[in-house]
Amino acid sequence: MLRAGGILIVSDHASNRVPSDIELGIDPALLSEHIAVDIGVAQVAEIMVREAGFSAFLGNVSRLVCDFNREEHQPATIPIASDGHAIPGNAIDHAGHEERLARFFRPYHDALAELLDASPPALILSLHSFTPVLASHPEEKRPWECGVLYNSDDRGARLAIPLLEAAGLVVGDQQPYSGKLLNATMNRHAEAHGRSYFGIEVRQDMIADAQGQARWATILTDVAKRVALALD
Repeated sequence: MLRAGGILIVSDHASNRVPSDIELGIDPALLSEHIAVDIGVAQVAEIMVREAGFSAFLGNVSRLVCDFNREEHQPATIPIASDGHAIPGNAIDHAGHEERLARFFRPYHDALAELLDASPPALILSLHSFTPVLASHPEEKRPWECGVLYNSDDRGARLAIPLLEAAGLVVGDQQPYSGKLLNATMNRHAEAHGRSYFGIEVRQDMIADAQGQARWATILTDVAKRVALALD
């Protein structure tokens, strides 16, 4: 349970679950890849919440069913393609789109808003992971071990980046994505309310196994604590 003044981990893409009544029309093997789930983040969050003062709010369906880290009516909220793979089951009409929003998107954001209002945290950690190589752009190098994302409010990010670098990590500032463009959940629930946060993207090969997950849970727990204390 989130305690007021604690640290809340929010992970929009923690699950690869596809409800049995939704047929995406893809090879099931793709559900284990980055287009369907942020690999490793659920396991990292599970370890982190063992620490006093930490709680987690995790998405419970695949981003291919509904991507919570988008604006409600963006095409990518229910994607028809991802990293070169067509998602034919998402070629749905307006009524089908509305049904997905009502079933998944709005309840997710309503529940998160209610939680944050009831127990305002000292810090929100937006936890994601990224693939080392995009299949659609194999020539693009992604050397960062993690990236820190933010939009207008960079208070948490400016504290987190040097702490992560001090841990010996190769850290991207707005890499491999920019929070100016991909920050919908934090824009809505953190920046719009003046809540302190930072976004973290961990490269998926770093947290693909139990050893890596444990290592990164330790790193992120320490960094989040230090950021929260510095912002207090």
